Amino acid sequence: MNDLLLKKYEDFRSRNINIDITRGKPEASQLDLSNDLLNIEIDHIAENNVDIRNYGEPLGLIEARRFGSELLDAPVENIITGEQSSLLLSYQTILAHYLFGKSTPWKDIKNPKFICPVPGFDRHFQIFEDFKIEMIPLPLVEEGLDLKALGDILETHENVMGIICVPRHSNPSGEVYSDANIKQMFDITKKYSEEFLILFDNAYLFHDFLPTKAQTPVWKLAEESGSTHQVVVATSFSKVTFGGGGLTFMAADAENLELIKRIRTSMVICPDKVNQIRHLKFIASKDAVLAHMQKHAALVRPKFELVYEKLDSIGDIFGSYTKPTGGYFITYKTKKPIANKVNQLCKEMGVLLTPASAIFPYGHNPDDNLMRIAPTFITINELKIAMDVFLIAVQMAHND
Repeated sequence: MNDLLLKKYEDFRSRNINIDITRGKPEASQLDLSNDLLNIEIDHIAENNVDIRNYGEPLGLIEARRFGSELLDAPVENIITGEQSSLLLSYQTILAHYLFGKSTPWKDIKNPKFICPVPGFDRHFQIFEDFKIEMIPLPLVEEGLDLKALGDILETHENVMGIICVPRHSNPSGEVYSDANIKQMFDITKKYSEEFLILFDNAYLFHDFLPTKAQTPVWKLAEESGSTHQVVVATSFSKVTFGGGGLTFMAADAENLELIKRIRTSMVICPDKVNQIRHLKFIASKDAVLAHMQKHAALVRPKFELVYEKLDSIGDIFGSYTKPTGGYFITYKTKKPIANKVNQLCKEMGVLLTPASAIFPYGHNPDDNLMRIAPTFITINELKIAMDVFLIAVQMAHND
């Protein structure tokens, strides 16, 4: 082991550092961009004489649904405006199909399966673990899904109920799916089953911080492909305004919408219409959202650029990394099977990373070579320290 590396390792251990970059959260300065939300004065009577203080409007206020229609480029009759996060709407979608289904509830199907692109989002994996739905990992490529692998999975597996995707700035590796990739996904899966569900958790729809390739709205691609019956698209303002305190939007065809509405009627007495009106006063159009997100980008971009600079400083001897143009994460790929060892060394020096295994279903990456870096929540100075620790850990684990 290199003596200089060991000295640096011991130095960091002695400094009692406590830096947590396990989750992709906005820093307080990003949250401050939406503080005016807390002070907006609103009228309690909305359009169509709806009293926002009372029950009712299970799919959201009509003016909020029109806003969702603009954001998702889907007809207003196909829109739900809800609460919390796109993850919640995704969970409610899976629950609706599990309990009720279209022709058959998933709970009544022997060993139902779902395809999960990898690396992926640990909270998505938790949904399927909760329902004991078998997860099948599918590799990502630069353009989106590995379509050959998708075809192979569908040829060799029965009872594959669907796939969950983050089509823009995929979590955690940052892919932006091409239009062609999405359309081919529609074609391949429709041949497998007309009830195959494609759940797009489009959590980072507005989160570009560098120039990003053009992408046609998913709902428009589904319309062009005759696949709207397969598609559910969710997004949220959890990283636009306040975490868990923004709005959520979902687009689905009539049958899927009824299933999800059935679940929501049991779970949600009514959406938070006060918050919907407050948001509509604060940020009332797609153009306003994009302008607001440019302010986020100005705060986020320097952190990603710092990480890129730090990783470039050790070159590609030890590994490689994704260079996303938006979203909240970077994926680092080690040349040796040492990802969990790197995590452990970072922890010993006082920096907590997302567990390397968490970005794979069942916490199992057979190659032990990928890890997620989440740079946004901490300050630039803390991030410099965290990345210095990370680089030491990578080199130590590689040379051990």
